[in-house]
Amino acid sequence: MDSTIIMAIIGVVCLIAGFIAGKLIYDKNTKNRVAQAESEAQKILKDAQSSAETLKQQKQLEAKEKFLQLRAEHDREILERNRKIGDGENRIKQRELTLGQKEGALDKQIKENEAIKENLNRQIEVINIKRTELEKHQEEHIRRLEKVAQLSADEARTQLIESLRSEAQTRALGLQQEIIDDARQKANKEARKIIIQSIQRTAAEQAIENSITVFNLESDEIKGQIIGREGRNIRAIEAATGVDLIVDDTPEAIILSSFDPLRREIARLSLQRLVTDGRIHPARIEEIVEKTKKQIEEQVMEIGERTVIELGIHGLHKELVRIIGKMRFRSSYGQNLLMHSREVANLCATMAAELGMNPKLAKRAGLLHDIGKVPDEESELSHALLGAKLAEKYGENPAVINAIGAHHDEMEMQYVISPIIQACDAISGARPGARREIMQQYLTRIKELENLALTYPGVEKAYAIQAGRELRVIVEADKVTDIDSDRLSFEIAQKIQTEMTYPGQIKVTVIREKRAVNIAR
Repeated sequence: MDSTIIMAIIGVVCLIAGFIAGKLIYDKNTKNRVAQAESEAQKILKDAQSSAETLKQQKQLEAKEKFLQLRAEHDREILERNRKIGDGENRIKQRELTLGQKEGALDKQIKENEAIKENLNRQIEVINIKRTELEKHQEEHIRRLEKVAQLSADEARTQLIESLRSEAQTRALGLQQEIIDDARQKANKEARKIIIQSIQRTAAEQAIENSITVFNLESDEIKGQIIGREGRNIRAIEAATGVDLIVDDTPEAIILSSFDPLRREIARLSLQRLVTDGRIHPARIEEIVEKTKKQIEEQVMEIGERTVIELGIHGLHKELVRIIGKMRFRSSYGQNLLMHSREVANLCATMAAELGMNPKLAKRAGLLHDIGKVPDEESELSHALLGAKLAEKYGENPAVINAIGAHHDEMEMQYVISPIIQACDAISGARPGARREIMQQYLTRIKELENLALTYPGVEKAYAIQAGRELRVIVEADKVTDIDSDRLSFEIAQKIQTEMTYPGQIKVTVIREKRAVNIAR
């Protein structure tokens, strides 16, 4: 027990001794660190004081430079302001000098005007005196004339006015007639010039359409497949397309007959697909025909859009664009309807521009004037009235509507472009070669025109020129005099007017040439 206590006491004493020794060691280290920290703090303080001094000097230098810069700018501004003030003073002095000169000139001019005024006053007084003397002489002269003529001045004046009035009226009537004749001649000449220029500046392709289409085959064996067992395939094609198929002895060809070019095109494309595919039976035929119809509808829309883009026409309703595309598959008297409408549109634009009107509106009306010829449904209305109804339905301009409906005189023309559309439609349709039937009529009319002139005595030759718009008649000089030439021209024109049917007007020119030939031997 005692030894345990002793050991405990010894342990406690050792712990106390260790603690004391550790504390002594710690106090020594702490003093060292404090001394080291104080030295570092002194060093940092010295560095901070040095940096502050350097920064202070730098800022002082920058402030001096800024002050010098501002002072230089201030000096420049003062110099500039002084220069401007000096310039202003110089201008004011110059202006004062100029005003002084003008004032001196004005004073001089005023003095001169006063002198002129005095001179004019003296001259006026002299003129008044002479006028008084002249009036006295005139009154004396009038009294003498009245005494000689036994008429008063008022009566003589009245008679003179009456005679001058009648003479002036006669001359005015003659002059008025000359002006009217000259205006009519110039108007006719200008109208012909405008029409001829419009025709010459417009060139459109002329395509003659037929009512049949020939479908070529690689061999005659395919004809049997197209006809089918007991003719069921050919009947299915005819029922689906509405086109008559003529299978005859023509080698390697089938004729598609229909007055509707759109149906013929559908039938041709359908046959081409069926022959290429090789599967020809009623169900397949109906499927191919339906696909072809959809394809044609897309093609029609594409043609319409391309046409309006090429012509520069904007804002058309989609249905009108589709109708324009359908024109590609229609013909009128053998003339392709779309080509005809494009030509009329270009002619209308040219003529409207020549006349100082709106060419875009005229071109729009010219393109749409025959839309009534391609209706989706049958109608009892004429194509002009039906076209006007369609244009009104799809919100077209009233002038365009009236031009469409009036181009065959089925409506009253209410706008200036309406007769332009009518004239351009006639030009396009009556052009030689444009239409199959019109070509023969044109040749017949030209021949009749020349023969009519040859029936008169003294006529040697007759030529119809300018597409039948002018008739040149050459007469024999020894049989027809100059006076007879005038009478002959009038009679031929009257006979043409009463006996023939023709578009526009025909100019009759009689040519008489007298040649005197002698030989010196």
